[in-house]
Amino acid sequence: MSEAVATAPVSAARQRILDSAYELFSRRGVRAVGIDEVISNASVAKATLYRHFDSKDALVLAFLQQREQLWTKNWVEAEARRRGETPEEQLLAIFDLFHEWFRKDDFEGCSFINILLEMNDRETAIGKASADHLTNIRSIVRTLAVEAELRDPDQFAHSWHILMKGSIVAAGEGDREAAMRAQAMGRLLIEQHR
Repeated sequence: MSEAVATAPVSAARQRILDSAYELFSRRGVRAVGIDEVISNASVAKATLYRHFDSKDALVLAFLQQREQLWTKNWVEAEARRRGETPEEQLLAIFDLFHEWFRKDDFEGCSFINILLEMNDRETAIGKASADHLTNIRSIVRTLAVEAELRDPDQFAHSWHILMKGSIVAAGEGDREAAMRAQAMGRLLIEQHR
């Protein structure tokens, strides 16, 4: 029991650091945020940060994993499945979610896209991780396409993911209706693959 008590503050500090990084990186990107700002925002010492993350890159990789869990799995996938009764409805529900997201004052765009472009090198650990997380999103779409019994689910998932990413970029440009436009194109795409 004493071991659990001794490790609890360490886990709490690690989570504060991750929460701080999540807030800052998702809103402003990786390069614009320094370690000192993460530390200050998390109210931890520099040594505490480096005890949990040996570099800024390690912190960014942990942020990307957290983003996948919170944004991709807990929000996009889980909420789309909850909102749609059929796999086709679940696919279309992704754009309903995006429509709501694009209208929020704190819309921050897709961290995986932002960081991939910011790093400008898919061969770095961070660039590769960002691309891998995007691939994971596409695999969720592919699973829904298989469940919907659509033809060529791999090709469908690639096309659908282009609609998703394109709508996010358009929303970043100020197009608050981008998700509804993408959803309309998505309906046509489903028809092509039915």
